[in-house]
Amino acid sequence: MEQRFLGNSGLSVSVLGFGTMTVGGKDRFKNMGNLGVPETGRMLDLLQEADVNFIDTADLYSFGGAEAILGEVLQGRREQFVIGTKVFMRMGSGAHEMGLSRKHIMSACEASLRRRRTDYVDIYMSHDPDMMIPAEETLRAYDDLVKQGKVRYIGCSNFSAWHVMKALAISDRHAYPR
Repeated sequence: MEQRFLGNSGLSVSVLGFGTMTVGGKDRFKNMGNLGVPETGRMLDLLQEADVNFIDTADLYSFGGAEAILGEVLQGRREQFVIGTKVFMRMGSGAHEMGLSRKHIMSACEASLRRRRTDYVDIYMSHDPDMMIPAEETLRAYDDLVKQGKVRYIGCSNFSAWHVMKALAISDRHAYPR
């Protein structure tokens, strides 16, 4: 499988990855797929055979269920995969259970680590832009998670080019991870 460096980093990922929205099948995700532990374990076997090392997930997928199943099936082979997970979407009814505020990012990262039975995230991504929270706050939270060793790389999903450029400028200004 062809590998490529992620951006300007030294992290090599396969050009194809495994998206886990179909893992868990909880609530509104039941119509998208319902891969359980045995099926997900088999998928990981197939990924390894094909030299696919990238797995994409999000806390939202089956409301944490996809991450929990991954945590179970990755035992003993965590280091063989690069796992990206995302934060932003509503995970509960509380005021701080969605978005890109520092409070939500920090608690969501801890919850993701617990579900996935690991002490670090390879790539932690903003799932969507948050127009209510200053980008500086979001990027500072990511910087702290990187410094704590809980996150190795940061990224984004569903962002327009101007959002990315704004984030890069703020990161450069404050010496935060890009």
